[in-house]
Amino acid sequence: MGKNRKHNETRAQLGPVLKAGVICLLLGGSAVGYVLQKNKLHELGRQISKRESVLNGLKAENKLRAMKLADLQLPHRIEKRVQKLGLVSTPPVQMIWLPEPTVEAKTNDAPALVFDELE
Repeated sequence: MGKNRKHNETRAQLGPVLKAGVICLLLGGSAVGYVLQKNKLHELGRQISKRESVLNGLKAENKLRAMKLADLQLPHRIEKRVQKLGLVSTPPVQMIWLPEPTVEAKTNDAPALVFDELE
């Protein structure tokens, strides 16, 4: 009997095997890339939430310190601290009062600089 090429192929052709391999590699690579990106997004989300909690803590601490500073700047608090240090206020006899300079007094007699348009 003669050989029939149509029905007597026993070895697999290389083209379809390579095509299937490339498709599997592309799908597998895409899946691995997707998982890596999702993990990265999850990690970044955790970092953001952690830093937001730190920021909220710092804002609360800043608010407490601002209230403490405002309390320390009250006049009666300052007077208590001054008395605690043993300091006394200066008597008016020892103070020198300077008059406030007037706005009309000119301090510079030089003419004003005016730039004309270049011709």
